[in-house]
Amino acid sequence: MPDPPVVLVVEDDEPLQLVLHDGLKDGGFDVLVVASAKEALALLRSGVVKYSALITDIKLADGQKGWDVARQAREIDSSLVVVYASSAPAADWRAQGVPNSIFLRKPFAPAQLLTAVSQLLDGSVRA
Repeated sequence: MPDPPVVLVVEDDEPLQLVLHDGLKDGGFDVLVVASAKEALALLRSGVVKYSALITDIKLADGQKGWDVARQAREIDSSLVVVYASSAPAADWRAQGVPNSIFLRKPFAPAQLLTAVSQLLDGSVRA
């Protein structure tokens, strides 16, 4: 049986970190949650783990933007699929988001997140 895909979550809201972690874990993914862009990019650059997907909040507490995290992550690994999550409208997604990504507006159900990640990994979504 192959190893499950590993998802890196960048979310600074602690209660939401737990919900995202548990929902993805229950969906069969390995999950690592960090609270900042700096942590996420350091993990990606280290190359220790091969991440399959990045889920990032748009507005992070460290002043970074999820748009920038995803662009830098794609420079490190061009195959990384991206899901953006924000309580703000998706107005900037088409202009700021990386190709092959999905935007989910908070609040969303764990099943919506699982579907988004799975569709991107399966290549059935080209956004």
